[in-house]
Amino acid sequence: MAHAGGHAGRHDARHLHKGQQTRAAILDAALSLASQMGIEGLSIGALAEVTGMSKSGVFAHFGSREELQISVIREYHAKFEEEVFRPGIQAPRGLPRLRALFEGWVRRVAAEIDSGCIYISGAVEFDDRPGPVRDALAGMVLMWHAALSRAIRISVECGHLLPNTDPMQVLFEIHGLILSLHHDARFLRSPGSVERARTAFERVVAYYASPAVQAAVAAATPGAASPSH
Repeated sequence: MAHAGGHAGRHDARHLHKGQQTRAAILDAALSLASQMGIEGLSIGALAEVTGMSKSGVFAHFGSREELQISVIREYHAKFEEEVFRPGIQAPRGLPRLRALFEGWVRRVAAEIDSGCIYISGAVEFDDRPGPVRDALAGMVLMWHAALSRAIRISVECGHLLPNTDPMQVLFEIHGLILSLHHDARFLRSPGSVERARTAFERVVAYYASPAVQAAVAAATPGAASPSH
C-alpha cells in the first residue's frame, strides 16, 4: 500500500509540475500578445489560437478573461522586478542606487520600443475603467513608485540630496522622463531619445543635489556650473 501511495504521489507531483509549465508557457504567449494588442486585446480565444490549445484548456488555467489579464500584469511585474528592481538595489545606498534603478528602467523601456510597456499602455487603456484589472495594474505601478521613493528618501538620508527634497516631486519628474522617452522612442521613433532621458535625469539630480555632491561633480567636471535653487 505504501508503494502504491508513493507512486500516486509522484504521479500527482509530475502532473502538477506539467500544469505549472503549461501555465507558464501560456503566460509567456499572453505577455507577447498583450505587448502587441494591449491588455484589453487578451482573450481566452485569442490565446488559444496563439498557443494551439483549446479554449477549454486555456480556461482551465485561468477561469476567466479577467483573471488572465490580471495574471499577465503580475507576470509582467515579476519580470520587471527581476530585470530592473533587483539589480538596481544591489547598488550602494543613495544616489548610486537611484541612478541604477533609473538606468535599469531606461534600458527596459529601450528594449520595449517595438513591443511597448504594459505599465504605460495599460494606463491608457484602463485610466477610466474601474475594476480588478485596473486595480491590479495600478497596484503594480504603485509598488514600483514606492521603491523609487525609498531610494530617493535614502539619498536624502545619505546626504546626497538636499534635506528639503520632496521625494514625490522627484519621483514625478523622473517618471515624466520615462513617459517622454516611451513617447519619443516608440511613437515618434526619435533618435537619441535614450541619451536625452539620461541627460535629463542628471539635470534633475543636479538640481536636488546637496552642496557636497555638487562640489564633487564640479571637481570631476571642470567648468561645470552648480544649479541655482
